[in-house]
Amino acid sequence: MLTSVAEPLLDIADVHSGYGKIVVLHGVTMHIKPGEVVALLGPNGAGKSTLLRTISGLIACSAGSMRFSGESLGGLGPRGTVQRGLAHIIEGHRIFTQQTVYDNLLLAGYDVPRSERKARVEEALTYFPEIAAKRNDAGSTLSGGQQQMLAVAQGLVQKPKLLMLDEPSAGLSPVLVDRVLAVVDQLRVAGTAVLLVEQLIEKALSVSDRVYALAQGRVVLEQPANLPDLPRLLERAYLDQN
Repeated sequence: MLTSVAEPLLDIADVHSGYGKIVVLHGVTMHIKPGEVVALLGPNGAGKSTLLRTISGLIACSAGSMRFSGESLGGLGPRGTVQRGLAHIIEGHRIFTQQTVYDNLLLAGYDVPRSERKARVEEALTYFPEIAAKRNDAGSTLSGGQQQMLAVAQGLVQKPKLLMLDEPSAGLSPVLVDRVLAVVDQLRVAGTAVLLVEQLIEKALSVSDRVYALAQGRVVLEQPANLPDLPRLLERAYLDQN
C-alpha cells in the first residue's frame, strides 16, 4: 500500500548526530515524498554523508526523530532499515571484487526470500545492460563506471521504496555520469524515491524534484529543483554561513 499523499515517505526532524564527541549534524529537518527525487547539496564537510549514514542506521541519531513509511527508524540499525525498504549506496563503488557480477547481486539480496532472489537480480540488471553482459565476470574486471553501476544495482535488488545515493558520479567520466543518473530518472518513473548526494550541481538538479542544501551540519536552503535563480540562492546560502 502506498504511503498517503499527506504523509512523507521519509520524515526527519531536528536530527543531531556525529562521531563520538564530534557533533556533525545540528538539528537537520527534511522530508521526502513517495516517488520523489531529492538532491542533497553542500560543500565538502557539510554533513551530507553523515546524514545518509544516520538515516540508514550506520551512525546513531543522538537527538531528533526519523520516520520512514510512518514508522520510527530509531534503533533499527542498517539491517532493519533495509528490511523496511531503504537502501543506501555508500560512496566508493563498494563491491565484492573477487565475486562475479551475478554473485554480487545475489549477496545483496541476502534478506530477500530465496524464491524471489533470482528474479530480483534479473530485474536489477535490466537497468544496466552493460553489466548484465558481464554477469559471469569478476567485479575486479569491471571499469570504475561499471563498478558504480553494480553498486547501484545491488541496492535495487532490495526493491527499495527509497534509494540513497552518495556521490554516484565520483571518479566517473561525463558519459558514465549521465548513464548512472539516467537510471535515477527511470526509478522516479517507476515510483522509487531517491535521495541523491552529488557535487555536480547541474546534473543533480536535472533529475531532481527538490533540493536541500547543507552547510556546517544545518539545512540552509530548501527549494524546487527547477527554480530559475537556484544557483544564486545556493551561493548566497553558503556565503551566509561563512
